[in-house]
Amino acid sequence: MNDNKNDFGVAEPPDLCSPFIDDLGVTGVSIAVFGPRGGQTTICSSDAVAARIDELQFDLGEGPQWATLKTGVPTLVPDVSTGTHDSWPIFAASIGSLHVGALFSFPLLMGAVTVGAVGLYRRTAGALSPQHIEIAVTLASALTDVAVRHAIAGAGIEGAGESMLTPAMRREVHQATGMILVQLDTTATIAYSRLQAHAFANGRTVQDIARDVVSRHLSFKSLPE
Repeated sequence: MNDNKNDFGVAEPPDLCSPFIDDLGVTGVSIAVFGPRGGQTTICSSDAVAARIDELQFDLGEGPQWATLKTGVPTLVPDVSTGTHDSWPIFAASIGSLHVGALFSFPLLMGAVTVGAVGLYRRTAGALSPQHIEIAVTLASALTDVAVRHAIAGAGIEGAGESMLTPAMRREVHQATGMILVQLDTTATIAYSRLQAHAFANGRTVQDIARDVVSRHLSFKSLPE
């Protein structure tokens, strides 16, 4: 049992990322859990590149992680430099500066429901062996319960700790979406799309724009259509 707790009284999750690196020989890992309304909690990211890959997919709403969430099966991209990436063209273009050679995503499953994803990357291109795929599936299955428990615990703590490597539930993004919804008298889906579009057009993250909206430094009511 993990008795370590953060400043908010929530037990810190065990090191869930390391086994994937140790057993699969990948460069980095991120693990994210998704709520029924699309809210994301990133449980851990092993390094800054893994965190950025996770953040880009959250910001853009596309990438291997989203494909895995939709299908419930692993998404394997052994060489990101090849293929058309029709399902995630903006994400593929956005990771060009990260020097990522391969990406893999494995589902976190609770019964038949996909509740999250484990994202893996390698600096160099190369496929996972059938044995490594089997190990990744086993590791993902073993950590699902603890990942979900920590996501639920963290979501209930207002202002829970957040860092580049372990971003908490994006509360500001959801709060900003609600504020934009009111400002534009529109739906939550359109409000979030406007948030994404504004972030992309200005070369900033959705999190940054959301923070400006919540702090009332930015109002979408005053922006041009």
